[in-house]
Amino acid sequence: MSLAEPSIVQAGLRGLCPRCGAATLYGRHWIKFEPSCRACGLDIAAFNVGDGPAAFLTLILGTVVMAMAIVLELTVHPPLWVHLLIWLPVTFAGVIGSLRLAKAALLAAEYRNRAAEAGRDR
Repeated sequence: MSLAEPSIVQAGLRGLCPRCGAATLYGRHWIKFEPSCRACGLDIAAFNVGDGPAAFLTLILGTVVMAMAIVLELTVHPPLWVHLLIWLPVTFAGVIGSLRLAKAALLAAEYRNRAAEAGRDR
């Protein structure tokens, strides 16, 4: 267990608990948070990260993948199956990886700023 709270970037990149710095946000899941930190007991389920990162990342990743696919098409002219073979795994890996990072960073920012829904005290 770390003595200091990790930065938002560290928590996002490594899936660290925003309170104790232990790598316990995800446990056995790729993009689903554990209900609580096994090291310090922080109630992770109380945080509301929501679907904000998913919508934002879908727009960014979709733009990047489409731009790369268009460049590939205009320069090499591969058959459709090559596009599918390349861009489906790239998109899937990009979504899972970036969503994992963004959700952990957003949770850490929410913890650091003591954010709560209106009318609800922490």
